[in-house]
Amino acid sequence: MNTFDLSQMLAENEQATSSAVWFKRIVDHYAVDEDALMPQLCVLAEPNQEIRYKIEAQARLLIDNIRSQDDIAHAVDKLLQEYSLDNEEGVILMCLAEALMRIPDAETADALIRDKLSEAEWDEHLGKSESIFVNASTWGLMLTGKVIGVGNKTKTPANLLSRLIKRAGEPVIRSAMHQAMRIMGKQFVLGRTIDEAIKNSKSYRAKGYTYSFDMLGEAAFTDADAKTYFESYLQAIRALAKSATSTDTWRADRPQPSISIKLSALFPRYEEAQQRAVMDELYQRVLAIIKEARQLNVAITIDAEEADRLELSLRLFTKLFQHPDVQGWGLFGLVVQAYSKRALPVLGYLTSLAREQGDEIPIRLVKGAYWDTEIKHAQQLGLADYPVFTRKENTDVSYMACARYLLSSATDGCIYPQFASHNAHTVAAVSEMAAMNPNRAFEFQRLHGMGDALYDTLINDSHCNVRIYAPVGAHKDLLPYLVRRLLENGANSSFVHRLVDAKTPVSDLIISPIAQAQSYGIYRNTKIPRAGELFTTTDKGQRKNSQGYNLAVEAEREPLLASINHFLQAHWSFVPVIGGKKMLADQCPDPETPSLEYQLIHSPYDHNKPVGDLLWATAEQAKQALTIADDAWFSWNQTSVIERAACLDRTADLLEQHTAELIALCTREAGKTLQDGIDEIREAVDFCRYYAHQARLEMALPTVLPGPTGESNEHYYAGRGTFLCISPWNFPLAIFLGQISAALVAGNCVLAKPAEQTSLIAGRTIELMHQAGIPAEVLHFIPGAGATIGDALLSDDRVAGIVFTGSTATAKHINRTLAQREGAIPTFIAETGGQNAMIVDSTSLPEQVVADVMDSAFSSAGQRCSALRVLYIQNDIADRIIELLTGALQRFVVGNPEYYSTDCGPVIDQKAQQGLVNHCEFWQAQGKKLIQAPHHDSLENGFYVLPTLIEIDSISELSKEEFGPILHICRFEADQLDTVIDDINQTGFGLTLGIHSRNEATAAYIESRVRIGNCYVNRNQVGAVVGVQPFGGRGLSGTGPKAGGPNYLKRFATERVRTINTTAVGGNASLLSQ
Repeated sequence: MNTFDLSQMLAENEQATSSAVWFKRIVDHYAVDEDALMPQLCVLAEPNQEIRYKIEAQARLLIDNIRSQDDIAHAVDKLLQEYSLDNEEGVILMCLAEALMRIPDAETADALIRDKLSEAEWDEHLGKSESIFVNASTWGLMLTGKVIGVGNKTKTPANLLSRLIKRAGEPVIRSAMHQAMRIMGKQFVLGRTIDEAIKNSKSYRAKGYTYSFDMLGEAAFTDADAKTYFESYLQAIRALAKSATSTDTWRADRPQPSISIKLSALFPRYEEAQQRAVMDELYQRVLAIIKEARQLNVAITIDAEEADRLELSLRLFTKLFQHPDVQGWGLFGLVVQAYSKRALPVLGYLTSLAREQGDEIPIRLVKGAYWDTEIKHAQQLGLADYPVFTRKENTDVSYMACARYLLSSATDGCIYPQFASHNAHTVAAVSEMAAMNPNRAFEFQRLHGMGDALYDTLINDSHCNVRIYAPVGAHKDLLPYLVRRLLENGANSSFVHRLVDAKTPVSDLIISPIAQAQSYGIYRNTKIPRAGELFTTTDKGQRKNSQGYNLAVEAEREPLLASINHFLQAHWSFVPVIGGKKMLADQCPDPETPSLEYQLIHSPYDHNKPVGDLLWATAEQAKQALTIADDAWFSWNQTSVIERAACLDRTADLLEQHTAELIALCTREAGKTLQDGIDEIREAVDFCRYYAHQARLEMALPTVLPGPTGESNEHYYAGRGTFLCISPWNFPLAIFLGQISAALVAGNCVLAKPAEQTSLIAGRTIELMHQAGIPAEVLHFIPGAGATIGDALLSDDRVAGIVFTGSTATAKHINRTLAQREGAIPTFIAETGGQNAMIVDSTSLPEQVVADVMDSAFSSAGQRCSALRVLYIQNDIADRIIELLTGALQRFVVGNPEYYSTDCGPVIDQKAQQGLVNHCEFWQAQGKKLIQAPHHDSLENGFYVLPTLIEIDSISELSKEEFGPILHICRFEADQLDTVIDDINQTGFGLTLGIHSRNEATAAYIESRVRIGNCYVNRNQVGAVVGVQPFGGRGLSGTGPKAGGPNYLKRFATERVRTINTTAVGGNASLLSQ
């Protein structure tokens, strides 16, 4: 992809570039190569050495001035300096502060205090700071920790005092902790209400500061929450306007105060997939806020959020900016994050947009607050590169380049720059750049509770404009904001720490970020591997990660969707393939056999849409395939592991080359959404590469064992024979291929029997495997009825092993059939169902719980083995969680999985649909209220089941797993946790369990007691990654070993030992040579 050279941003001809061209550049720069981009930014940020020297000199003067003052560190700066994110106590303090504000019941609050405080070494921090505030906090925390954790009887003064305090009881400690945490919260939150915040800001306004007020709160999950945020913004605007009429409230010589709004707080589905609703409903909501703000003359700024929302936010901003009621105002702005590789193109776009309309746009330039989230998100999606810089120095360079552009003549009359930073070098750089255009208006910005020393000095010395970004709201809503602030400023390496730390030399603080970035040799941080390289740095060899796509960004979405669209009208035809021959009706091995059964396949989401046609194999054909495979086994088993593994690697490559077709097949035949299709292909690719890697690692060479001299002892693996692989319809590519690839690379021949409902996907996969070099006589495709194929093969002693994924009842039937054989006992690997639960206690974060529950219960229409079926919520927070789930469900889009906007597609067939509908009707007849996603007419032609919530008393009321989008909810009291665990264990299933708790001891206790294969803490419980979360259950949920794990391949192989008497041919020469 060709990208624009950002070093040319200031070229005169670029001022004529249209906003449309700039938007295309934004799209193209999503994940541009960091090493290619950084030289361009360095040129723009620091065009010559003279500028570097001037900036360093100004930064030195500023820092010296700051440090010459008494008590330069704000109380919070000192607290952060002592309790940073670099030590355990800092993390504990942050988590505990917020959690205690949310926990409604005393028992759980006490348990959390015990968990977080008892292990930390608070006394290590006592006396390390000169701040009374910090030492008082440390002393209280140290004593509390000792009270909770006292165990030994050593009669030291501290222990005696601890024992004395212990007798006061945990309620006293809890009360003290609550009070301490409230005090801490006040340091970061200006006021609980906007009126209180305005009042509390008076002393700083007197110094010359102005404000931007941020109403605390994160993304809305429900329309009710969004309405609440909407009203809070309007109330804040009116309060600010009212305060402006007071003569002693706001200084006339400073910029007027503003309100910062968060788009995700104003709409429950502020995401690219819901663009149509965003550009309609959210647009109207924000427009109403702007109209009110303009009428009352209160500036509005849209806060920045995650990279996936950037393009959407710019489209929305543009539509609002161009509205007649906004034109000519000049007080409607937004935030740009310098850590984004797209920051400069975004500024170019906004400048062009403003120039085309003739209005000015206020732009707040920040470093960025979601860096760790962006890195993890890109890794999880398997993206080619990151949308953000991987070094802090690179972000600093980007910030300086953006600042130079914002202060240049190219943006005159178009942009009002606002520079948010706590870094003295950055402030000095901006000041130096601004001096080159002295008539240009601009301002600095800082966070409430941070950076006082820097900006107090700046205001006194230069009389520049400085705005404080101040959170307003309840302290219980502080955590997400606080986490972002501490990630920016809470590490010992941050400028906030080092500025007020006299031990840090000034020379270390004024180094040019350009010089620092260039000193590494390679701009990209090689310690943060790209997603494709996640598994290439192990000491056990390399494995390429599967390629992913980010549908939220245009550069990746549109080309992929265009390729998929080519296959939305395609028609696939497959027949049994035995020994490389397609078994047509006139090729039946027995002339007396009736004609093969012909299947016309339709989409589960539209009965009127044919997908393809299929011929089922007969029993005789299945037996013929077994005979050919049995004859081919010896030769395949003798093929080197290296060559067998290479076949799998080539298969993986072919899957990625045919991604669009395979996604289309997954959607049209299995009803999978586009994202589910991507995930399915990635898992299949990962299976191939992981098993190939494991085979090379474990099976390529024999292991030489120790023994007496003159003797060779070797342990090695060999294939077992022919495996019958029976796969399910819910993962028609990933599990189908996972079974087959493991069996093949271990040295076995395979009879591949796919699910009746999804044999077209399987047929295409077999074609690709043969193309990759798997011999035709080794791999056979035998689609057909389960009873037909099973009856023909299961009792045959030549079938050395069976691998099966499906229902527990079918697995038991297969097991009984195998037990009746007269010959050798075959290998049987089964993964079956689950009655999967999630336990949520009152320390959990409700918003995170709801996001994970929605994903776990309703993605893939609930048709995952790992899907959440029963949600246990501690009663103290159950009403709020259910309220959030209900609201989220009302915005859940059920419909055609071809559309990117669809959250939930159909279930697989009419039988599945009817069973789930019957289950809902049963509970409705019992008087239970069903909470369901909205229904619409377009669902009538498909096998749709609306995602449903049903509140019941216990998991024991469910007689079987309901394989679809139905979530049962149970309440429990804090003292009933053991009963809940017992009830889950008594189901006999043991596949997945979710735990949501910020009490690590509680989570560890639950995990140790449940009889479960895969346990997930504080995340969703679906989407196990091959080689990262090996998947499989116990009890009624399967036999093991775990698919995608280190022991899986060995189950397909037999162990052999070869012992050779090396002296039998004439003495022991090796002994004589010693």
